[in-house]
Amino acid sequence: MLNTETIANYAQNSAKKLGINKYDIYGSSIDETSVEVNHGEPKQVQASNRSSVIVRVWNEKGTVGVTTTTDLDELGIKLALETAKEASTFGNTENPPEFSPEAKATIENAVDEIVEPAEVPILIDTLIKAEKTLLEAHPAIQGVPYNGLSQEDIKRFYLNSEGSLRQEGRSYAVIYLYSRTEEEGKKPRGASAMKISRGLETLDVDGCLKEVTEKTISHINYRTIPSGKYTVVFSPKAFLSLISAFSNLFNAQNILDNQSLSNLDSVGKEVASPLFCLCDDALHPDNIGGETFDGEGTPTRRVELIKDGVLTGLLHSAGTAKRMNAKPTGNANIGAKVTVSSHFYHIFSNSQAEPQYNLDEAENVILIDKLQALHAGVNTLQGSFSLPFDGWLVNKGKLTSIDAATVAGDYLTLLKSIICIEPEAEVTPGGVCPRVWVSDLSVTGE
Repeated sequence: MLNTETIANYAQNSAKKLGINKYDIYGSSIDETSVEVNHGEPKQVQASNRSSVIVRVWNEKGTVGVTTTTDLDELGIKLALETAKEASTFGNTENPPEFSPEAKATIENAVDEIVEPAEVPILIDTLIKAEKTLLEAHPAIQGVPYNGLSQEDIKRFYLNSEGSLRQEGRSYAVIYLYSRTEEEGKKPRGASAMKISRGLETLDVDGCLKEVTEKTISHINYRTIPSGKYTVVFSPKAFLSLISAFSNLFNAQNILDNQSLSNLDSVGKEVASPLFCLCDDALHPDNIGGETFDGEGTPTRRVELIKDGVLTGLLHSAGTAKRMNAKPTGNANIGAKVTVSSHFYHIFSNSQAEPQYNLDEAENVILIDKLQALHAGVNTLQGSFSLPFDGWLVNKGKLTSIDAATVAGDYLTLLKSIICIEPEAEVTPGGVCPRVWVSDLSVTGE
């Protein structure tokens, strides 16, 4: 793992020798072990240690040079600083980045959460048992072609020439299962599930098995549906994937680059149903992947983005915050260009839908479990989408798997067409979200 204090000393000594007065360094190191199995036998076992460091150097003119390195010894840091110094001659003179004004702000409750990793034979045995249980759950389940169990320790750090020094460590364990059915006269069907935890001991393997088994069995008997307008209920994972695909709506860098559905005057305007609230909350207690600082050293926090349908905030880096007279929010990623991204979404409602909606009573409603082809079926600048999905037709609690269908529409119209946000939320790797009901979406079936 990284020794941040040692790297800071290397950087300070090398910068002095090279005549560099202003620099910062962000890096991470990952120790990972992962296994895959195939019909009761180990298919692949991998162990790796990966390090990545980004070095930025400012010259006398204020322009910045950026380089990356994987060599964390004294020579590697020195060469990276030297290369970045040379590159600073060609740095962008328009809105060059600066240190975050919060790079040295105090971070409360910053503790490492490192868990002792399980041994590889235990990982293999756990995954083989999970695969066996899934294969025995139904005669139609003939394979688990994609599966994996991994554990990793991640250490991140940020330091700069003004004395900022941050570091944190986290451990994660992840299990992923994807089943496949084979039945004569029927199309192959599949389903997937993933669970994440701090370590193997607390990993919900049984919950992952239960989820993938129930979904797989529910998709075996499928039928086509007629095309038309439907009330659509998005699962938490499906809705969060749509929010993520159109995150330019509240991304300050995208707005400044004119690559957003919003503009400089959008904050304070209604963009969704009054039922809808959205926050980006890196420090949410259910966020296993929580980070206490971003790539610029800014402390992360809960950022209110949409409240009761109104766009109330944006995700900022230090640079976008300065240009838009705001405060950085801890959402920056440094590189050749500083970018902005979310951490962990929290979707909820401050009010109750009237009338209330319930899948046990609803008729001819589509429940979407997973959206597919998000890389190709989304036009983020126009706000349009056309996406195949896995899901069911629901009639008074009875779920019938849909053979093949596509949901299409306009994203901003969809947000304003939300008619219900259920009170019970689900924790997913991408955020906390309940099921979300949307009226009059176009679905193409047979």
